[in-house]
Amino acid sequence: VQFVESGGGLVQPGGSLRLSCVASGFTFSGSGMSWYRQAPGKERELVADISSGGAFINYAGFVKGRFTISRDNGKNTVYLQMNNLKAEDTAVYYCRSNGVLLRKYWGQGTQVTVSS
Repeated sequence: VQFVESGGGLVQPGGSLRLSCVASGFTFSGSGMSWYRQAPGKERELVADISSGGAFINYAGFVKGRFTISRDNGKNTVYLQMNNLKAEDTAVYYCRSNGVLLRKYWGQGTQVTVSS
């Protein structure tokens, strides 16, 4: 099981980034997926999750209206479109499968830094 996150970087407040996570080693189309983030000195927290077919989506309150999670099962990829970024969004972003046996696997994450 492997997750490879990409798309992070340095962006000014109010800017946008699109994160991607390519998954392998399991049946991606049968698994709900989530994006998490971890800021320095803080616990890892859930950002958004999406069901296996994409019909059901949930967002943490702090990103509602700014972030959009989506997936392409043909490409084994889950995305996180982040708009109107704020300094407090600075963190390492990770994706993860919601499958009970797969939750222990994490990728290396991608760093998002929001700063002027």
